[in-house]
Amino acid sequence: MLDAFLTILNRLYLADRRLLLAVSGGLDSVVLAHLTQRAGRDFGIAHANFGLRGEESDGDEAFVQTLADRYGVPFFTKKMETAVFAKTEGLSIQVAARKLRYAWFNELLDAENFDFLATAHHRDDALETLLLNLTRGAGLAGLAAIPQQNGRVVRPLLSFSRETLETYARENALTWREDRSNASDDYPRNFVRHHVVPLLRELNPNLSETAGQSLDQLAAGRRLLEFHVAELRRTAWTLKGDVQRMDLRILRQHPEPLLLLHEFLRPLGFRYHQSAAIWAAKDGQAGKRFFSANYALTLDREALILLPRQPEDNTVFFLEKTTTELSTPHFTLRCNLRERDETPVSTNLSTATLDADLLQFPITLRRWQPGDWFCPMGMGGKRQKVSDLLVNLKIPRPLKSQIWVLESGGEIAWVVGLRVDERFRVREATGRVWEGEKMERLSPFDKFRVTNL
Repeated sequence: MLDAFLTILNRLYLADRRLLLAVSGGLDSVVLAHLTQRAGRDFGIAHANFGLRGEESDGDEAFVQTLADRYGVPFFTKKMETAVFAKTEGLSIQVAARKLRYAWFNELLDAENFDFLATAHHRDDALETLLLNLTRGAGLAGLAAIPQQNGRVVRPLLSFSRETLETYARENALTWREDRSNASDDYPRNFVRHHVVPLLRELNPNLSETAGQSLDQLAAGRRLLEFHVAELRRTAWTLKGDVQRMDLRILRQHPEPLLLLHEFLRPLGFRYHQSAAIWAAKDGQAGKRFFSANYALTLDREALILLPRQPEDNTVFFLEKTTTELSTPHFTLRCNLRERDETPVSTNLSTATLDADLLQFPITLRRWQPGDWFCPMGMGGKRQKVSDLLVNLKIPRPLKSQIWVLESGGEIAWVVGLRVDERFRVREATGRVWEGEKMERLSPFDKFRVTNL
């Protein structure tokens, strides 16, 4: 088993990495610690004391500390207020314990300069997770069960069955602690372990081996799907500032459009039933909206428009003559006040060149409001409502909330990024000019462009 373990470490590029082992004191984690020590790796041991079993929990901690001392490796422990945290956050004990221990593990990785956290999950754990995910409707992601590596978390025992670990422990005269809560059916995982898996073993005595093969194939299929989805994201999605736009025609041409849509939206918190509702509404009236916790999606003709959800913001900014840069939630405005020269006035919509002597400083930058009007350049001084401008330019509904105006003395001088007001344009007699350039800021979608989207 040691040779197989070393092969896995090399495949995961862990040969010369510093590992932090999560050790509970049970069979699985004791075997992990013994194998890592025999492999000659640089490692430390971390033990989370959840304080749920009184003296037994403290006994587990003492046992693991003795193990670390025997191996001569750093030992870290922390007592968690698990029950209090679960009640305060409205979580189950298992979920609360998981949140607490992984938050602490991540702190240790950074503070103590470990490269990876190694846990002792094995093949039977993966099978139980698969069965639980099937009952919960976890979808394709859940069918892959437990990945062998997820960021800085590695699971080098995932290819071994619990029976193999037990055999190894007996052959090496290892001792471990038994958690009496494992005998209870109070937790869903224990119910599956005690009642469902034994029935499946009656059908197939080689369940661990055959399930392991299936899990490997499911994980490989998941990776293949993610590669395919990542390729399609590059053609289906376009990004500008905070705005992510998806071409529905790409989905219409795909043999599994709903699955593809869900894979696009799943990393952003949309559930499968929401993806199904979005796809069902694609040919309906434009403007229908759907929400995840952090994002809003709007149907717009042959596109889906995705934006980060933000609270209503009526912030008003004031720009002085000396202001050179100002940041809003959606863009940065770069400003320059200078004497007029022979430089041609920019025709780029993201830039406004105004007669500075006609501006009353401080000028105001705010979101547009219903009833706002101005005199767009090129219309001979005729008035137009900003709302009509947005309709004429076919600005999608979700993007209208991101339109800002520059105001001087109560008059709109620039609908930012769209139109300059005729009354403030540069003329022959203009002596000084004020220039404003709208610079799109990085948005939350930029990280998805590289990884998730």
